[in-house]
Amino acid sequence: MLREVLITDVPIFFEHMQNKDQQWQAAFVSKDPANMEAHNQHWEKLMANPEVLNRTILHDGKVIGYIGRYFMDNVPQITYWVSYEYSGKGLTTLALELFLKLETQRPLEARTAFDNLASARVLEKNGFRITDTDLYFSNARNAEIAETIWSLG
Repeated sequence: MLREVLITDVPIFFEHMQNKDQQWQAAFVSKDPANMEAHNQHWEKLMANPEVLNRTILHDGKVIGYIGRYFMDNVPQITYWVSYEYSGKGLTTLALELFLKLETQRPLEARTAFDNLASARVLEKNGFRITDTDLYFSNARNAEIAETIWSLG
């Protein structure tokens, strides 16, 4: 289930993002993912921006992550994060499927680290296709890495 993000969800998102293995897999995290103040300020900006569409992902009434759409260079981008303990259960795939019913703007883009196979599967199952690659600095890996650019519609 998806619902609007509540300010009380933000600390839960922060806790979800502290898993070092998941940070490595996602690759593109904030400069200091352990900085709660920066995390909270980032979410305050997101929640105040009418051009950003974010939703909290719930499973059995528990906050397990978030999903959203923002713009990068005027191109709508999809982003999501699901707690490590819920990864691999199809919940991220379902959350994206539900989100795509809310966000009907097309085309949409998503970006993954070149080796983030779990996220690639989520996107493929929801109809995204690889359209390009680029180089991007990964804070989690402290290196420039290849990212895969995905597009829907």
